[in-house]
Amino acid sequence: MENLALLLSLSLLFNIISFPLPSSAVSSCNGPCRTLDDCEGQLICINSKCNDDPDVGTHICSGGGGSTPSPPSGGGGGTCQASGTLNCKGKSYPTYTCSPPVTSSTKAKLTNNDFSEGGDGGGPSECYNRYYENSERVVALSTGWYNGGSRCGKFIKIKASNGRTTTAKVVDECDSRNGCDEEHAGQPPCKNNIVDGSDAVWSALGLNKDIGIVDVTWSMA
Repeated sequence: MENLALLLSLSLLFNIISFPLPSSAVSSCNGPCRTLDDCEGQLICINSKCNDDPDVGTHICSGGGGSTPSPPSGGGGGTCQASGTLNCKGKSYPTYTCSPPVTSSTKAKLTNNDFSEGGDGGGPSECYNRYYENSERVVALSTGWYNGGSRCGKFIKIKASNGRTTTAKVVDECDSRNGCDEEHAGQPPCKNNIVDGSDAVWSALGLNKDIGIVDVTWSMA
């Protein structure tokens, strides 16, 4: 009888040890999920599987049909198509509701913006409805990367081709859907891969802001 009790105890202990624990790993395309935090990058949890966010417009999972995840792209082509066009001062500009997927080294174009009152940006920054001095390291992100304000107040790490890096706070959206009006100081819509940095960001990277636009990479800090 004692041997039987011992065997039952050992069997129960073995079952407890071998019972699979919930995984804290971040899932990629079509991977299992329960919450948004279970999915990597811009993927969201739909029907217990990680998939593209239709509101952001990414196509990382290429429709999400197969079990093999599609590798994310850090560049500007193929993964995010123009959603329309906007005519501005006789020129036609593409508009976007999405941006390329965010990776550990996301390719982008760094532009320069005056976030102070009366500067390039027109109205106050969208995140906190305020202006910023040019001495502050702040940025605006293209609409897809801005992601409805989910990155407001967060810091990103920017790396220039000269090897220098800096961090900057996200305070505004570089609108890829609208432009050419008073709110946007008459400027056309942003491209979908823009990090619009203050003078302080350019200075920290050792770049001449008069160049206007340079290639950089960025990631969440």
